Amino acid sequence: MNLLSIGASYRTADVAALERLVIPDSALPGLLQKLVDQPYVGEAVVVSTCNRVEVYAAVSGFHGGLGDICNVLAEHSGIPASELASHLYVHYGEAAVRHSFRVSSGLDSMVVGEAQILGQLRDSYHAATEVDSVGRLLHELMQQTLRVGKRAHSETGIDRAGQSVVTAALDVAADHLGVDLTGRSALVIGAGAMGALSVATLTRTGVGPLRITNRSMDRADRLAEAYGAVAVPFEELEQALSEVDIVVSATASIEPVLTRERLTAALAARDGAEHPLIVLDLAVPRDVAPDAADLPGLVVVDIDGLAASRRALPAAAETAAVEQIVASEVDNFLGWLRGAEIAPTVAALRTRAEDVVSAEMRKLISRRPDFTEEQRADVSRTLHRVVQQLLHSPTVRVRQLAAEPGGDQYAALLRELFDLDVPLATHANAVPEIGGKA
Repeated sequence: MNLLSIGASYRTADVAALERLVIPDSALPGLLQKLVDQPYVGEAVVVSTCNRVEVYAAVSGFHGGLGDICNVLAEHSGIPASELASHLYVHYGEAAVRHSFRVSSGLDSMVVGEAQILGQLRDSYHAATEVDSVGRLLHELMQQTLRVGKRAHSETGIDRAGQSVVTAALDVAADHLGVDLTGRSALVIGAGAMGALSVATLTRTGVGPLRITNRSMDRADRLAEAYGAVAVPFEELEQALSEVDIVVSATASIEPVLTRERLTAALAARDGAEHPLIVLDLAVPRDVAPDAADLPGLVVVDIDGLAASRRALPAAAETAAVEQIVASEVDNFLGWLRGAEIAPTVAALRTRAEDVVSAEMRKLISRRPDFTEEQRADVSRTLHRVVQQLLHSPTVRVRQLAAEPGGDQYAALLRELFDLDVPLATHANAVPEIGGKA
């Protein structure tokens, strides 16, 4: 098995494409099961956020795995496979490991260095474990991916320039308003993970007074209480829209929450306002209806707009430090892979040796039926000890050599020298083979 990562992000797809690709939490278990039911896919983890949808998989073949995953994504999104291909990036083998580590470190994020992706990766991994779509290879990859991300954030200053997508969105809002946002009133729509992050960021930057609305009033109440904000019933959304300067919308709704009709009514009530109403649409699918974006007195900033702005880039030295950590950790992970790949070959060699000892013992007993049970046991133990001592140093050494660059050749050499029959890894918990990248 080998690692394959396939995805689309703000780098390769616009919001319209990401909206069709995004995977709701309710659909995730079924999609994961569909992936591992494919002929070439043994394990799968799916990451679906506001600006990326990625599949990490253990596959038994590159082209077969690529085709299987693309077909599942095409069926889910309704985007023809030929069109979907133009939005996807593909990483294989070592490149897939490097991509995973760069993602967790924040190097591939819209706001370079943001730490929110770590929680999203953790949630994706846990979701996959719940439906048993993770085996030995992806378990190790995801564990190390999370560890590398934590290390990058704790050992460098990569996250000082910007904590999240919300930070970059607020910078764009400040540009549109032409003023500092301190003391500006704001409304957050949605009390989920992104909504909570938005409230925390707005509070930290001095925006306020702050209101929160959500379809579930209980969640809005809890979040408002935690940050000293005001919870607004969802039925009063239009009135709240007319009374604030900034709106951050981050719901999980599959339909637009801010329709043209709703926004038109709110803007009419704001008639004569000094500044336009700034709506930061951080949801995927988008919360603002496409036909509402051109309304007079309204400025909408969505994920596409943030991608174009490329705010909060960290210093080159900080990026270089994280890249160095990633490169080192990729080497370590590949060493683990090579060591894991030699294990079944070493086991096959020991099994072959045990089979030879057993066969020779049967021949000896047939020639010397006068041996007592005690004598037979003594001879058998002696033969086994001799074999184990002969194999000990070579097998320890070959494991060490296999962990070094190019070490995968040692497994092939052992199989050839001793004519070992080692089955190819084809199931979820199988030991991986080392491959290249595409």
